[in-house]
Amino acid sequence: MNPIVMQGPDWLALLAHYLSLSMLCVGGAIATAPDMHRFLVQEKAWLTDPQFSASIAIAQAAPGPNVLFTALMGWNVGLNAGGLWPALLGMVLTLGGIMLPSSLVVYFTSQWSHRNRDLRAVRAFKQGMAPLVVALLIATGFILATAQGYAWSHWPAWLLAAVTTVIVWRTRVHLLWLLGAGAVLGWFGFV
Repeated sequence: MNPIVMQGPDWLALLAHYLSLSMLCVGGAIATAPDMHRFLVQEKAWLTDPQFSASIAIAQAAPGPNVLFTALMGWNVGLNAGGLWPALLGMVLTLGGIMLPSSLVVYFTSQWSHRNRDLRAVRAFKQGMAPLVVALLIATGFILATAQGYAWSHWPAWLLAAVTTVIVWRTRVHLLWLLGAGAVLGWFGFV
């Protein structure tokens, strides 16, 4: 990828986008990955599809909070813009942008919602958010799968994903066993 040129307004747009995404992080930052992909890869072309997917994969494999993938995306945008200092700036803007607004809202509303946890509206809000979070996570999985070339015609991978989802949902089989089974199937070329 050729180096990208980023001026002050571009850095502000990056920060503003992550500040706004922060308020949508109901299911965690990973639930906003589809919009990050739209903004960073499709609209601005600051990252490539492989860079985007690798940022998520590396951060999710590393120990620590899963929100760190946002810092890695900012780091990669900065590296594409020219080196260490832009990479550090990108990392601070994306991680700070995704963390600050939602953290402040949670801090100030958690006490109120705890005091009013028995109100019907508070309980309804919590129950209504569950389907939204699930839908956002499914959208994230779809973006990650299709970015690596898994078209609908590659049905074994989709079937494996569906079977794994049902097994995780309905049984007590540990996820690591399923990851290992998927690795073995991939090793032998089945998916």
